[in-house]
Amino acid sequence: MENYFSELYLRDILKLRDEIAAFKDEDNIWRQMDGISNSAGTLTLHLVGNLNYTIGAMLGKTGYVRNRVEEFSLTGVPQTKLIADIELLAEVVKESLKDISQQKLDEQYPLDFFGQKSTAFYMLQFYGHLTYHLGQINYLRRILEAV
Repeated sequence: MENYFSELYLRDILKLRDEIAAFKDEDNIWRQMDGISNSAGTLTLHLVGNLNYTIGAMLGKTGYVRNRVEEFSLTGVPQTKLIADIELLAEVVKESLKDISQQKLDEQYPLDFFGQKSTAFYMLQFYGHLTYHLGQINYLRRILEAV
């Protein structure tokens, strides 16, 4: 079975890295706009925490312990640290998904967020979550750094 999950996740995690790297003014990573709850930096911390937990810890057994409160309260993390954390996340996801089988995808996911569903269901849910926030980050960057 071809592992499309790994391919898609890695593609968009690397797009996340490129979006954060594309900020010319590092302060804009943490800048919020009226009517928008989260900065690009906050969304990045949230995605890194979410995927390290839902894929790394739950499927890859990495032992990652999530601090969701910190994902939304920490600010001012340097751009270089965010990029390094995203690159580490890419490795965690790659390793966690490298040998995922159809049988594993058909099994019930270890956590219950939306009812008892298959791992494949949750993999699609988490992927949609990644791309949703990736789009928000892209939009914020373009608005905040419009020339």
